[in-house]
Amino acid sequence: MPVPLGVLDLVPVSSGSTPAKALADSVELARRAEAAGYHRHWFAEHHLNAGVIGSSPAVTIALAGAATSTIRIGSGAVLTGHRTALSIAEEFGLLEAAYPGRIDLGLGRSGNRAKPSSTIAPKGPLPQERRTPEGLLIPAPVPLGGLLSSPRFQVASRLQFLPGAESAPYADTVALIQDVLSGSLKVDDLALPEAAVVGPVPPQLWILGSSRGESSALAGERGLRFGANYHVAPSGIVDAVQHYRDSFRPSEDLDAPHVIVSADVVVAPTDEEAHHLAAGYGHWVHSIRSGAGAIPYPRPEEALANPLGEAEAALVDDRVRTRFVGSPETVVAGLKVLQRATGADELLITSVTHDPRLRVRSHELLAAAWHAA
Repeated sequence: MPVPLGVLDLVPVSSGSTPAKALADSVELARRAEAAGYHRHWFAEHHLNAGVIGSSPAVTIALAGAATSTIRIGSGAVLTGHRTALSIAEEFGLLEAAYPGRIDLGLGRSGNRAKPSSTIAPKGPLPQERRTPEGLLIPAPVPLGGLLSSPRFQVASRLQFLPGAESAPYADTVALIQDVLSGSLKVDDLALPEAAVVGPVPPQLWILGSSRGESSALAGERGLRFGANYHVAPSGIVDAVQHYRDSFRPSEDLDAPHVIVSADVVVAPTDEEAHHLAAGYGHWVHSIRSGAGAIPYPRPEEALANPLGEAEAALVDDRVRTRFVGSPETVVAGLKVLQRATGADELLITSVTHDPRLRVRSHELLAAAWHAA
C-alpha cells in the first residue's frame, strides 16, 4: 500500500488570468483532488505577490470545505510571526466546528522571534551536492541574501506587523495554541476553556520546517506531526527529518514520529509534454528568490522565448533539478525514491501549470498511477 498523497495549493495566478479565476480554480482542484483519492488539501500563506494569492489559509480552507465533504483541509502553513496564538486557534477552532474531523493546522515559524542558538550562522564551508544511498538529489544550499535584503521583502515584512509589535517566542506560541484548542488555557490563574469554539476533536496540529533547527526540534519535543519542505529547501530535507525523529517524544496525540514531505510535481501523459508544461517554473521561482515577488505563472511559450540568463538560472537551479516532471510512471518512480530516502509517512504534492485544467490533470494522473503502483 503506497503512502497517502496530499495537495499543497499556493492559489497561483496564471499569466493573463485573474485572482477571481485563480481562487475558483483552487476550489475546483480541491473538489477534484478529493475525487481522485488525495488524503489532504493544504493551502499555503504568501503576501503581496501578484502570482500567488493564498494570503489567508483560513479563508481558502473555508471555501474548499464548502465544496468538499471528506478530504482533510488545512494550512501549509499559517505564518505565526505576525499573528497571535489566540487568533490562530480561534480561526481554526471555528473551521473545525464547521468541518468536524477534517481540519489540519500547519504552523510555520516565519517572523517569530528565534532562539539565540538558531540565529548563529553555521561555520565552515557549505555542504556540497550529493545523493542519498537511495539516489535522491540533495543539492548544495543556495544563498538567499538577495531575497532577504530586497526592499520588497523588507516592506512586506514591515506591513505584516502592527507598529511596535513583537512576536512571541515560537515555542510559546505553539504551546498556547495547543492549550486553547484543547480547552486547557489558563492565564494568571484564570481558566479560559471557552477561548476557542471547537468540534468534538481539535484540529490536527503540524509543525512545518525547511531545515534542521527550531521547528524540527519543537515538533519532535512536543510529539507533533512534522512537515518537511523538499520543494522549497531541498538541501535541508534529510537533516530536518532526522532532527525531528531524533528529538521526538511521544505525546497523547502521537506515539511515534509522523512526517509529510513536500514535492514539486508536473505530470502529463508523456515526459516531453510534462517538461513543456513545466517550462515556466524557473522564471516563476526566480521572481520569488530575486525579491521581486511571484509573477503570474508564465505560459510555456513565454518562458521558452525568454530563457533565463546564467546567473538567473543558477539562483533557481536547485529547485528546477529537484522537481519531479514527466509521465505518471516517471514521476511515481521519482517520488518513491523521495519517500524511501526520507521515510515519509505521507507525500504532499504541489503542482503549478499555466493552464489550471492541466494542473488538475497532473494531480489526477499522479493519483491514479500512485494508487495502482
